Amino acid sequence: ACQGVGASIWWPCKDQQADEVDSMAISIAVPNSLKDVSNGRLRGTKKLPGNYTRYDWVVSSPINNYDVALNVANFSHFSDVYQGEKGPLTLDYWVLPENLEKAKTQFAANVKPMLKSMEYWFGPYPFYTDGYKLVDAPHLGMEHQSAVAYGNKYQNGYLGRDRSATGWGDKWDFIIIHESGHEWFGNNITSKDIADMWVHESFTTYSEALFVESQFGKQAGQEYLHGQRRNIQNDEPIIGPYGVNKEGSGDMYDKGSNLLNMLRVSINDDAKWRTILRGLGKTFYHQTVTGQQIIDYINKEAGRDFSRVFTQYLQHATLPVLEMRVEKGQLLGRWVASVPGFDLPVRLRTKGGEYRFVVPTAKWAVLDLPGATRENVEVDTFDYYVGVLMD
Repeated sequence: ACQGVGASIWWPCKDQQADEVDSMAISIAVPNSLKDVSNGRLRGTKKLPGNYTRYDWVVSSPINNYDVALNVANFSHFSDVYQGEKGPLTLDYWVLPENLEKAKTQFAANVKPMLKSMEYWFGPYPFYTDGYKLVDAPHLGMEHQSAVAYGNKYQNGYLGRDRSATGWGDKWDFIIIHESGHEWFGNNITSKDIADMWVHESFTTYSEALFVESQFGKQAGQEYLHGQRRNIQNDEPIIGPYGVNKEGSGDMYDKGSNLLNMLRVSINDDAKWRTILRGLGKTFYHQTVTGQQIIDYINKEAGRDFSRVFTQYLQHATLPVLEMRVEKGQLLGRWVASVPGFDLPVRLRTKGGEYRFVVPTAKWAVLDLPGATRENVEVDTFDYYVGVLMD
């Protein structure tokens, strides 16, 4: 697992994210008692002198350097097939012999439901020609393309823990869902600069909530998203400095996930939102991108310019605050934000009423909420990760 530090720490390569080879041959020689599992498909093996065997793997899709992997052990192997959007997808599992029975149970419970959810929301699995693999690993996990490293000890949650503390996160294997989600965002779509790593992590962390939704319903998914906020630090910007191989804040995970959900709520059309998500995978299929390309695409397809919203949440650590007051029977409001002209639509209601959308600006203005008083106004802070101040 060498993302960030660079694949050149272990093999000579052109070590940067902006360019990817269009295919790769990987040949690894190991003692006869061991096996090598790498990316792509096994083309063949060859017996070598000295009781060694060479494993020849072929990756037929573009691949970024940090995803290239070799896994060497006395693996046991079992397989399955998933009938996906593009036909049969081979599923190959390589695990230590002592983990075989646990793996059969854990992988069966998680992999096909994961693929069904990811394909529904993001489009077809991006690497049908290379297949899908899970490989036993001595570390927690990594999104090695078509050979996802797995080290979650065959238990649900994140090493048995629900990161959201909602009860929803301990019903599935975090590493299988999250690391596999990177096949769509990180591997299919790769940021040119690690400063834009939010393109990988925000969408993949969001995919966890979409998986919960696909399994347990939309309310459960939204509860999981809300629970993710407990991990947010608001310590520094999510986007790192460009051109120096440096990522931004770890808030790219959970804060980025909540940002995407706010866009979904603001667009207020789940079918359109799903079309946008699937369109990203199709439009930028097997490409390296800038974060701005992703933002521009979402704005165009949403029919609304969310640029200032993206800037606030990605380039500033502080949260926007909705400030309100009641004057002469009218509710007034404004956004207090780091970004001039911040204009996130938000939902308000009076207690017991229905939510309605308002679009505050940086200037005090009337917010259309009949019957509003200082005591009965409620902001939808369940779906919106914002601050609220009632004067």
